[in-house]
Amino acid sequence: MGLATAQKVRAPEDAAADAAIAAGLVPALDCLRTAITIYDCDERLSYANQHFDYVFRSLPPRAALIGTTYGEIVRMEAAAGEIAPEMLAHGVEDFAARRRAQFTSDDFKPFDLALADGRIVEIKSRRTPAGGWIALWTDVTFARQSFRRLEDAIALSADAFAFFDRADRLVVCNKEYAALHGRSVGAMRGVAFADLVRAAVEKGRVRIDGDGEAWIERRIDLHRAAAGAMTLEMASGAAYLVRDRSTADGHVSVLTDVTDGRRVEKALAETKAELAGARERATYLADLTKRLDAAAASADTTKKTLLRTMSHELKTPLNAIIGFSDLMTQMAERLDAGQVREYAGLIHAGGHNLLKLINHILDLTKVAAGKFETAPVRIDAGGALWIAKDEREARAAAKAIIIDADACPIGLIVEADENAFGQMIGHLLDNAVAFTPQGGRIVLAARAEDGRVRLTVSDNGPGVAPENLARILEPFEQVGCATTDHAAGAGLGLTLVKAFAELHGGSLIVESAPGQGFTATLELPAAG
Repeated sequence: MGLATAQKVRAPEDAAADAAIAAGLVPALDCLRTAITIYDCDERLSYANQHFDYVFRSLPPRAALIGTTYGEIVRMEAAAGEIAPEMLAHGVEDFAARRRAQFTSDDFKPFDLALADGRIVEIKSRRTPAGGWIALWTDVTFARQSFRRLEDAIALSADAFAFFDRADRLVVCNKEYAALHGRSVGAMRGVAFADLVRAAVEKGRVRIDGDGEAWIERRIDLHRAAAGAMTLEMASGAAYLVRDRSTADGHVSVLTDVTDGRRVEKALAETKAELAGARERATYLADLTKRLDAAAASADTTKKTLLRTMSHELKTPLNAIIGFSDLMTQMAERLDAGQVREYAGLIHAGGHNLLKLINHILDLTKVAAGKFETAPVRIDAGGALWIAKDEREARAAAKAIIIDADACPIGLIVEADENAFGQMIGHLLDNAVAFTPQGGRIVLAARAEDGRVRLTVSDNGPGVAPENLARILEPFEQVGCATTDHAAGAGLGLTLVKAFAELHGGSLIVESAPGQGFTATLELPAAG
């Protein structure tokens, strides 16, 4: 039997199947909670499913509208009082023309229709093969209201805030962020991040060192990384702390004005030699306070500088907690179990980060005030490194990182506060895992030398420039970009390790160079 003969034999069966499908399709379309309308090439309604009657409750039943043109239906909506007054500000004919223009436009942009009862209906249209149109009518009231609440929330922020979608195009920002680029909020929507950065450089809005193209590439790479931070200097002289974070469906940028803090840093550099003696007689944070007080005769006090930075670090997790809990409250009926778990996880992570930050600040404050109470016990330093290694094996394995602890013999005893010692080891190893690249290697070592125990954590990560080694020991300072979200902290880890080491009569030594990894050595007195 030839192909043509087979087709003739199957044709009646195919026609019957098509008829069965068509008979079942209409009831199925009537079950949808989205209105579907089909118009012929003359814009006359040829089909509407049952939900269309729900969208426009004052219009005649859909069956009575068959054959009516789209423009006539639009005018009937307005006459029935279905349309919100602001949509009709320029008259019914102008409104009808804008509605009909959606059919003939080639950009297929959706049209938001505000109704008099407060609902918002999104209309999407496409051409049909027969030359007509199909339009989908979806109630997006809750989605639009949630988005407006987000816009209202970020408008109240003193920081410059922007959210970009997965294609790195701006979805929403506040006026502070728009002002940095010399644009209005409305003109920012849909603009690619790379285009914003390039325009800022070409117009001289930012100060850059070296080649402009290289700086643009570095800025874009930092923005698209899982987490990153940098200081941005504007042509006006203002300075901003830039923090970029990746989210499940895009990227967030937050810029905090730290202009006064930068001025204090410059004054500190000029008086560093005069304060060398004070650094030897005081703890790290107490000395930092004295240097800020001495240098800030015409600038902010130390307390104000620290509070400004802490304010940002506290608000970041709080914004996540409040924002996602608000979304869960407003959209509870529309969230599936996966979304609830995702948002609950983000809230939990924000709370955990906030608690960790507060605990770190409290510990540093106690050390600075000389009120950190220690309970020294005998600790096997080599064994502690093995335990810390085991606790982080899973996270290291996720990046195919090898942690080598063969050079950590058992029996090297130090006398230290157990909690403080655990934090010191934990921070050093967490940093190593965070900054070591995929497939990298971390080496742990412990040895006794001249009555002291030296514990070393080395990685083969990107390293730190020598001029930045002293800076990363300062509170709230970060250099480089971690390869995991875990390291997206406030820059207090190494500060705590140094403070705790000095509290126990020891020290923290850091060694690194670009491309040569990073080595941190914790030195503590050996137990007698």
